[in-house]
Amino acid sequence: MKNEHSADSNDNNNEEGFSIEDTLESFIFHSRWILAIFYVVLAFALFELGLKFLQHFYHFTADIWDMSETDTLLGILGLVDNTLLANLLILVIFSGYENFVSIIGVAQDSPDRPKWMGGIDFAGLKLKLIGSIVALSGIYLLSAFLNVRNNTLSSEQLGWMVGLHLTFVITGVLFALSEKIAEKKENHAS
Repeated sequence: MKNEHSADSNDNNNEEGFSIEDTLESFIFHSRWILAIFYVVLAFALFELGLKFLQHFYHFTADIWDMSETDTLLGILGLVDNTLLANLLILVIFSGYENFVSIIGVAQDSPDRPKWMGGIDFAGLKLKLIGSIVALSGIYLLSAFLNVRNNTLSSEQLGWMVGLHLTFVITGVLFALSEKIAEKKENHAS
């Protein structure tokens, strides 16, 4: 097969060794670096989320003595929500960059390199994303139910939130099952 490719390439070469196919393939291969822009912007978004986290913590701490138990719990859930979202951003930035752009070379020998980094493939990344979305959805749903007396949401809106959350949960379970079945087929075939 490789000889056929070489023969095809030779047909596309002119006297200087220029190949349209090689040029096109090189362009397509290097276009993955465009994704780096997305990961840099997500890193800035992580910084901005950190600022919002500090702002939320400041307001939460300033009002802690006047808060009811429910408001305290809601404040803590807000902090957890921001933390989960930040974890999700890190996961997408690191795994996405390493899966689609390039290995993060500066982290290879670092003692601070997370254990999961470089070990999550695309299917694993999707599972973790779905899990994070389910967790975030659950936090919003819990917040809505804890704050039901002060909430402006109607019963219909709360019902839609529950339905959406259940959709996320079912999607996550079905995706995990399909990955498990695919993994068993791969192991059985080899």
